[in-house]
Amino acid sequence: MERSRSDVLILGGGVIGLACALYLLKTGASVRVLEQGLPGSGSSHGNCGTITPSHAGPLTMPGMVGTALRSLMRRDAPLYVNPRPDPARARWLLGFARRCTWGHYRQAGEARGALLARSRALLDELMAQEGLDCEFEAVGELYVYRDRRTMQADRAHVDLLRRLGMDVQALDGDAAQALEPGLRDGVRGALLHPGDARLRPDRYVAELARRVRELGGAIETGARVDEFVFDGARISHVRTTGGVFSGERVVMALGAWSPLIGRLLDIRLPMQPGKGYSLTWEAPPRRPPRHSLVLREAAVCVTPWATGYRLGSTMEFSGFEEGLNDVRLDALRRGAAAYLHEPEGGGEVVPWWGWRPMSVDEVPIVGPSARWSNLTYATAHGMLGISMSAATGELVAGLLAGPAPVLDPTPYSPARFGL
Repeated sequence: MERSRSDVLILGGGVIGLACALYLLKTGASVRVLEQGLPGSGSSHGNCGTITPSHAGPLTMPGMVGTALRSLMRRDAPLYVNPRPDPARARWLLGFARRCTWGHYRQAGEARGALLARSRALLDELMAQEGLDCEFEAVGELYVYRDRRTMQADRAHVDLLRRLGMDVQALDGDAAQALEPGLRDGVRGALLHPGDARLRPDRYVAELARRVRELGGAIETGARVDEFVFDGARISHVRTTGGVFSGERVVMALGAWSPLIGRLLDIRLPMQPGKGYSLTWEAPPRRPPRHSLVLREAAVCVTPWATGYRLGSTMEFSGFEEGLNDVRLDALRRGAAAYLHEPEGGGEVVPWWGWRPMSVDEVPIVGPSARWSNLTYATAHGMLGISMSAATGELVAGLLAGPAPVLDPTPYSPARFGL
């Protein structure tokens, strides 16, 4: 076999691509990962690192369109849509708006919930069996409220999780502050999600890359995809800045870059980049939060680790616009300050931005392509790539190499978009 040829060629070395590589290697397949930068250098690096079955509910819910429209003139809004004309984004937003119904909310929530629950269970196994050193802690997550009306409005979230069999515990303000002393006065209530966990995402991705290499997988860095060579309905070769590679099967795990590279394959993926931001410090010297937190009115996520502290979240639809936005970073700081005694960590702050791969229906796109006979998608995980990584890797390995997947692959199939 040619040195540049593998059983499976994976496009993308983020958390999804590496998880797919790990599970495929366990089936005995030879695997090569092509990454344009370094493993995990995109959204896998600077996200909040929470493992959240609690996030089964999609953004597609009644009222979200009004929220987006009200954000047009507020650059610091938790959900911000840039008003600059962009036909592709406009089409995506229209498709998103059509799905903002309770029926779709429940359907998408069930699909997301199944993938999240399976992934959560697999992560316990991965940590133990693969010896991944990434500060994994099964500590649960708190949704914190300063307005009872916001907590009441999240009733659909609670109902969905309980219907999926997930534990959700409602706390009043006093109980929330007793459980989490880092919270300031004024908390009106909280929802405890005891099944959630956290890890350091940069270390998790680095550990996945380590295990992929130890199991015989190849990771090509500096290999940006430039061109595909075809043999009928098959992808024969992939030309990159790091060389020419081929595989019996090709997996697209390119995250937010998927729709751009998809154009080279004559594919129109129903995705948009959703820009997120984070701020990272050393651990706070005093009274750091014990739990991962979602500060609901401010839409700020807080993740404390033994070696660090991160504020993150926000959702910005500005196409592939690069760079930091100080207005949105300041909003993270203000939001945290309203809830926490120690809203920032110690040492120098490290700001970050990245694009999340948002599908139009808020459900990942995982499964075989109808256009190219040897292409499989593993993309569009939105804000949940870390949380869904293990189950996606297992699902892709099952589809390509067997045994039959534990999860029903139908809800994630590209066929729902004619892909």
